Amino acid sequence: MPTPPDTSKTLKLERYNSYLRKIHSTKLINASSKLLFRATLLAALLLILFFTITYPPLSDNPHHRLHRHSLLSTSLFSVGGGAAWEKQVRRSSTPRRPNGLSVLVTGAAGFVGSHCSLALKKRGDGVVGLDNFNDYYDPSLKRARQNLLKKHQVFIVEGDLNDAPLLSKLFYVAPFTHVLHLAAQAGVRYAMQNPQSYIRSNIAGFVNLLEIAKAANPQPAIVWASSSSVYGLNTENPFSEIDRTDKPASLYAATKKAGEEIAHTYNHIYGLSLTGLRFFTVYGPWGRPDMAYFFFTKDILQGKSIEIYKTHDQKEVARDFTYIDDVVKGCLGAVDTAEKSTGSGGKKKGPAQLRVYNLGNTSPVPVGRLVWILEGLLETKAKKHVITMPRNGDVPFTHANVTLAHKDFGYKPTTDLATGLRKFVKWYVGYYGIQPRTKKETQPTDESG
Repeated sequence: MPTPPDTSKTLKLERYNSYLRKIHSTKLINASSKLLFRATLLAALLLILFFTITYPPLSDNPHHRLHRHSLLSTSLFSVGGGAAWEKQVRRSSTPRRPNGLSVLVTGAAGFVGSHCSLALKKRGDGVVGLDNFNDYYDPSLKRARQNLLKKHQVFIVEGDLNDAPLLSKLFYVAPFTHVLHLAAQAGVRYAMQNPQSYIRSNIAGFVNLLEIAKAANPQPAIVWASSSSVYGLNTENPFSEIDRTDKPASLYAATKKAGEEIAHTYNHIYGLSLTGLRFFTVYGPWGRPDMAYFFFTKDILQGKSIEIYKTHDQKEVARDFTYIDDVVKGCLGAVDTAEKSTGSGGKKKGPAQLRVYNLGNTSPVPVGRLVWILEGLLETKAKKHVITMPRNGDVPFTHANVTLAHKDFGYKPTTDLATGLRKFVKWYVGYYGIQPRTKKETQPTDESG
């Protein structure tokens, strides 16, 4: 029987080749793993580099965090405007005088706001306006004020106080040193028709502005418009800043009182410098059509009857009429004496200034005398209809105490009612192209009053 062939060498060779294949396969897998790891690491580094270049690291400044979040969430170029818009904001906000201020004026197309914006710009400060041009009264008058300010290189941004991304971008583009906050839903009777507009503007809008301002670095000093209406049912006369103001007689007054309490809160927690100004019946050229002196003038010229209110004891209602130029001096005085806010990046570093002042004329005038002066200026007899005030009507103002304002920033009203109304009538008949029956008035100039 033949001997079987010896296969031991062949088996050994196959085992050895299999061993070499395993080693080679292991090395290949290890090499592939290392290559994959390196590729993944490189891709991660490239992604980090890309996002670092595209979106710079967020600073510790909460204002910048809010700003970038706002822009990313609403598209970088959709808020406010593009490069041309930013250039307008920067140019308008840049002071022309040494150590000049950079001021954001809210409600800049309004009565007081337009006058203050013009006065600030004329003395060399940088001014940017903000206004939503609502239709509470004829928007064409606001547009006319806007055109007047445009001639003096004051740029008004059209937008709302409740638009946080817009406000955030404004503060990012222009480093405002001060805010003169004059935007508000005005009027006492309109609150019965549209109460939500008062909450939205006078409370929510104010809080939104304070939120943006508290996060700015540095924080601006803020001067804002309260109202003499906060005295409400207070029977003390003359009105003083230290009187109680916890009995408002209208929703408008309640929102302004709420604003004063909110201002106290942001001053206490975040170190914002805040000055509230309680205006007393401001009048003058470019005024509001819903004010009595304005529609009295219109109705007298058109031969319509005007309503003269008396109290329940048949006393004539008196008002502390304050001419616009005097109010502007008070506003600018408050801005100039406002101390710097003490917070940084939304954190309070020390006590901050908190003030409230009356801006009145201290010379109350019966409404009947107002009508008598207008009759003389217009050389037209008014048709009067005397009405007893309803019990829920606005409380008549008889006096304003401004002693503290005198001491702090030299506020001293100098314009009597006859002089102020003469300037108003001159503007009115020129602006509306209406001539009194026997007296030809000259056209008004671009002066603020």
